[in-house]
Amino acid sequence: MPLTSARFGRTSVALGFLVLPLLVSARASESPSAAQVHDALARASAAMRSIAVHGGYVWRISEDGRSRFGENPTTATQIWVQPPGTPAVGSAFLRMYEATGDTVHLDAARDAALALVHGQLESGGWDYLVEFDPELRSRWAYRADGAVAETTREGRRNLSTYDDDNTQSVIRFLVRFCVAAASHPDPRDAQIADARDYALRKLIEAQYPNGAWPQRWSGTPHDPKRLPVVPASFPEAYPREHPQTTYYSHYTLNDATHRDCVRTLLEAHRLTGVAAYREAAHRGADFLLLAQLPAPQSAWAQQYDAAMHPAWARAFEPPAVCTSESGGVLTLLLEMYSEFGDTRYLDAAKAALPWFERVRLGPDRWARLYEIGTDRPIYGDRDGRIHYSLGEISEERRTGYSWEGSYNLPTVLRRVAGAPASLSTESPRRNASSDREAASVLASQHADGSWKGPARAGTSSTETAWISSLQFVRNVETLCAWLEASRTDREPDHT
Repeated sequence: MPLTSARFGRTSVALGFLVLPLLVSARASESPSAAQVHDALARASAAMRSIAVHGGYVWRISEDGRSRFGENPTTATQIWVQPPGTPAVGSAFLRMYEATGDTVHLDAARDAALALVHGQLESGGWDYLVEFDPELRSRWAYRADGAVAETTREGRRNLSTYDDDNTQSVIRFLVRFCVAAASHPDPRDAQIADARDYALRKLIEAQYPNGAWPQRWSGTPHDPKRLPVVPASFPEAYPREHPQTTYYSHYTLNDATHRDCVRTLLEAHRLTGVAAYREAAHRGADFLLLAQLPAPQSAWAQQYDAAMHPAWARAFEPPAVCTSESGGVLTLLLEMYSEFGDTRYLDAAKAALPWFERVRLGPDRWARLYEIGTDRPIYGDRDGRIHYSLGEISEERRTGYSWEGSYNLPTVLRRVAGAPASLSTESPRRNASSDREAASVLASQHADGSWKGPARAGTSSTETAWISSLQFVRNVETLCAWLEASRTDREPDHT
């Protein structure tokens, strides 16, 4: 497929990012009007599109357009996938379209979707970024550029990444886009639908026989003979230092990888009606039962090897029983109980409660990792060794990783202990708080339609502010939610 022209130029971007006075049409202390919110969304959409690269986005960009970042620095020919990158911004455009009915926002979402089509790998998913430079693109096995010949396949990057909701966020966006665009079709939408279907098919192919997913997948089919479906267990012994092996193929719960795969498939089923997606999600739910560790440590690890033993990942992530990931599993188990009506999911969640109570460090505080067999808090560092106190590890790892916290466990544990909370079907309502939030967003919008944040630490002092995709997404959600609540308030109450 030919590449669309980049909507990016240093001169135009610099002009677009001149520091302008804040919008004063709506003060933070006033209640906004629907007309003001519609206008703000239209200008915000135009401002974001002015900084797009081939319809795609990064995490943040400096006022002058010269510095661009995802999780790492990016070039002027790259876009970022990992949230809050291109799928998140595209979903915000969809949110604007759904709230306003203005097809300008749908067009912006279409541009983002087409940008992601050009970044889909042969393995079906996405890397963290998409490269648009024609020469540099040859480093990736991009599906849009044609099938890679066997003679040139070696060395091409073809790892579908499920870590950090990377590929899953793209799939959910494409699924939602195809539904939204059905009433305003464009010939290019066929490309988007094809990428959606291919991605979902490959996501199911990437699923292991036991229902798990790897952190990353090359597209090579799994060999069931080498992957027995067995419950989790503790090894008699395990390496006390990092074994210097890759962890990409492990059965992965870390960073909500598994949760995001299951939720993505369920959403795809709800919006497309394809039964295979729900069946794959059901297998994913059953994996949570297999992965629960034996009593008395009846929680979950971050990742497991093919024998279903807790395994090393990065040098600072040793085998352990993990509170943060286990809390996410508990939430997903409650969702699966609600979805499938199987009491095994609820029973498994309740069986984990005694362990959480036993290893609590203090009021609403837990360590992230607990040692297998002893429940001692453990910590990791880049030296690949297990440590028993935060003071033993480097400052870089003490501050660069979450080792202790609440991990939202008090709320999750209360939900598990009681009856699962039913999902509310009540429509949102306007109130003084929502009025203030919307008015504050309007008041902070610059006259060029953007929202600017403070300079990123460590950057040049001449770069005084940044355009942030995360800030855009959050502000759009606030304004769209206000619009919907405003319409609800105007509807008659027939109860």
